Amino acid sequence: MSYNKKKTIRLIYPQWQGGMISSLVPELTPEDSSKGYYIGAELLSFLAPKTTQKTLTVPVSTEYNRCEISGVMDRDIIAKQTQDALKLLNDEMPDKILTLGGDCSVSVVPFTYLANKYKDDVAVIWIDAHPDITLPEDNTYNGYHAMALAAVMGKGDSKILSELPCRIEPSNILFVGLRDWERESIKSRQQEYGIKHLTPEEVSSNSNKILEWIEQIGAKNILIHFDMDVLEPSEIVSAVGVVEHGMKINEVVRVINDISNNYNLIALTVAEPMPRIAIKLKNMMEMLPLFE
Repeated sequence: MSYNKKKTIRLIYPQWQGGMISSLVPELTPEDSSKGYYIGAELLSFLAPKTTQKTLTVPVSTEYNRCEISGVMDRDIIAKQTQDALKLLNDEMPDKILTLGGDCSVSVVPFTYLANKYKDDVAVIWIDAHPDITLPEDNTYNGYHAMALAAVMGKGDSKILSELPCRIEPSNILFVGLRDWERESIKSRQQEYGIKHLTPEEVSSNSNKILEWIEQIGAKNILIHFDMDVLEPSEIVSAVGVVEHGMKINEVVRVINDISNNYNLIALTVAEPMPRIAIKLKNMMEMLPLFE
């Protein structure tokens, strides 16, 4: 199946305010672990294949002065950055978006922008160890990255949602690699929303169940979110989350390519990089002489 080449942009989106992760990265200070997402986005951009695609960068504050509002940490900053990201996309009007993050919430703006552009003829493949459907009123965790998919569905903080152009129905979303719900209420919410999921084991040999699901719902345009915590930590630790029994790198690559070869892939997000070693090296150099 082939599609006419359309305008694709690369979006560097170093948003870090969505994470409250110091307990998950104890080897770093809370500020270093939080801003690690920023460095992670820059590192992904550096490592990514060179491109002739236009590259845009979402302006993201680096001020570390955390403030919870209505159950969301740094809510107002995130709302402003959401507005700024959407303006970049509305001005550029891309047909396809490669997003390099940043915490998981960097998928919210490009996915809702494209869902609006393609008149809801979209399906979301959320490749992630976690479902990211926490709500502010849960009063359990205030990091917006754990609310990212909920926001894509139009659920969550009213100020952030008011900036978004569209929402995607839960019936058009599939979890792949999901294995950590963190609490029973989240598993119950997934069931309430009716979102199906496939475990790492179910996609370890082939992508058939994913392709069958896409065919069943009838969507032509696919949005893929790839949180690197879906990867098996015995092979690589590249993200914040470290959950055993994950997907191998070659399995994730195969899944994404199989989808792209059979459907119109209009969005790919790579999210949640936490370059622990790079951050330690950065801190080391800051303590050495002649670095002026």
